[in-house]
Amino acid sequence: MTQIVAFSGGKDSTALALLMHERGEQFDLLFTPTGNELPELHAHIARVVQRVGRRLVEPPNRSLDEWINHFDALPNPRQRWCTRLIKIQPCIAYLRCNPGSVLCVGLRADEMYREGIYGAEAVCRYPLREAGMDLAAVLALCDRYGLRPTMRTDCAVCPFQRLGEWYALWRDHPGEWAKGEAYEEATGHTFRSASRDTWPAGMAGLRERFARGDVPQRSLDKMAREQACRVCSL
Repeated sequence: MTQIVAFSGGKDSTALALLMHERGEQFDLLFTPTGNELPELHAHIARVVQRVGRRLVEPPNRSLDEWINHFDALPNPRQRWCTRLIKIQPCIAYLRCNPGSVLCVGLRADEMYREGIYGAEAVCRYPLREAGMDLAAVLALCDRYGLRPTMRTDCAVCPFQRLGEWYALWRDHPGEWAKGEAYEEATGHTFRSASRDTWPAGMAGLRERFARGDVPQRSLDKMAREQACRVCSL
């Protein structure tokens, strides 16, 4: 039996890998890249892989850029095809190519139990729940190894990120911000909903506001992050 950790680089999947490593369990780490991750995430993943000494598997798939070009549209809260096509389906395809595998998912003991994300044929195991680990225990385990994840484990231009995170993207990653603006200009759509708040929906408008000194009330530095895109943050 092959055990596969559904690994996003988030706090839960990081703690899951560390827990199974401590127990001497055999497993591979399955990471489904979007091609739009921030460099801090890749650096964190490399540190975890080195610490647990397990194989990192990245199944083949189209990148976010390729899917945007395919649909001529952007993922948004109403069209959440990104999670399904880039995260879930490649994982299911890998499991089908490796029958008998058990997918280990980072669902904590303090979270509502749910099943079916990866399809009826996926055999799942939840070691964090088995160990009774809640959020505090997960963070404590990550801290014990010096491997608390970065704040962002989703796409740089994730439509589910909050305004403070868009501000941090503009501030810290101008190259990724420019790519996001180019996506919006090419498709004529925006990642953010126009009715979400009183700030501009488009990234160009946000850039103008940020550049003139307007800072969101809840900037990234003040936020205790709980990711909206659950699959991307496991």
